[in-house]
Order: sequence, then structure tokens, then C-alpha cells
Amino acid sequence: MSPINVSSSPVFNRDASGYDILRRGLIPCFDAFYGTALDLIDDWWQADKLRVLDLGAGTGLFSAMLLARHPDAQIHLVDASEKMLEQARQRFDGNPAVTYAVADMADAELGGPWDLIISALAIHHLEDAAKKHLFGGIRGALSEGGMFVNAEQVLGHDSEVEARYARIWLQQVKTLGISEAEIAKAHERMSHDRCSSLEIQLQWMRDTGLSHVDCSFKAWRFAVLSGRR
Repeated sequence: MSPINVSSSPVFNRDASGYDILRRGLIPCFDAFYGTALDLIDDWWQADKLRVLDLGAGTGLFSAMLLARHPDAQIHLVDASEKMLEQARQRFDGNPAVTYAVADMADAELGGPWDLIISALAIHHLEDAAKKHLFGGIRGALSEGGMFVNAEQVLGHDSEVEARYARIWLQQVKTLGISEAEIAKAHERMSHDRCSSLEIQLQWMRDTGLSHVDCSFKAWRFAVLSGRR
């Protein structure tokens, strides 16, 4: 049985048009979170014509940041929400280097080989078994030496830590001026989350045969995980 297609849920289609505007406020560590992922890629990649697959790409925010640093990159965006990809198409405005596919990343054909596979705040929607399966597919779709970078939300390793994550996040987004109405919408989207701990995801990545597995950034529930084939 295929996993539930969370990204095509009505709440994700409903919120697509305003998603990017709120992203910075709903991710209190926004600059360091995405910045670390991009710095990690910059430190690793020293050639031209980077071939990139963006899984759960949404509006293309992460890919746009990557393309700003690597303008010769060829990027393929995959997302289950047509509305999210409509926003991505508007963002990239016909750029021939960017292509799109409406598909559930959990069972999509990943193609490849890709030099780089990225994902941001998407894989946590999958159940654990589907995450493990996807990590294996990602390893298989990477070129030799290729990298996987996942900017993600992770689960606290016990209930006390998880409660702390939730409490700190709420304090931070309120300080950043996010309205109660938008916090309620965020909580509705978060009801679809199936987060897993940092430790177990790093182990699953190692189990697929990925090497150089690491967490290069973590601020409460936000973390940047990576590995190489």
C-alpha cells in the first residue's frame, strides 16, 4: 500500500500562495538552517553543471537559494502538491534549467544519477518505514560521490525534550510576530508530521550504505542531515 500523500492534502494546497512569506517567521533559525545546508553543498561541490533532485520541493524555496549560488545547476523539482509547484513555476519563470514533476516522493521514480539530492521540511511527513525506503532510493539515485542534504524537523528523543521543542518554537514564532491565526494553520499542517529522531535517521542513512553521514546544524527541532554515496 502506498503511503498517504500528505503534500497533496487540502491544507498544503490551501496555504501554497502564502507559504514562502511565512516561512521565515515559522522557522526561527531560518538563515542558519538554510545557510548551513547551502554552505555544506558549497564546500563539497567544486565543479560546474550540478545535477540536482529536490524532493518535496514545495514552492522551490530551497532550490532557488541553491540556484543563486550555483547558476549553472540543472534542478528537477518533485512534489505531490500541484498548487505548491504552481508557485515554484512562477518563481522560476520559465527557466529551462528547472523541471517539475507532480509525484509522491515516497514511491516516485527518482531517476538519476544525480550529483545532489536535496529536501527541506518534507521527509518528516513520511512514516518511519517509508523514510527508510526513501533513503535507500536516494542512495541508489546518487552518482558516485554524490551528496544527500536534508534540512529537516526532527523528533525529540523523549517526551520531555519533544515538549521543550514545541514550547520553545511557540515562544519564538510569537516573538517574531506570527499571528494566532497563522499559528493555528501551522499546527494544522503539523498534525500531518511523522517526525523521527535525529539519531535514528542518521543510522538509517548509514544502513543504506551512505558515508560521511553527519548532522552539521541543529537548533531545537530543526536539523541539517547529510550523507554521500
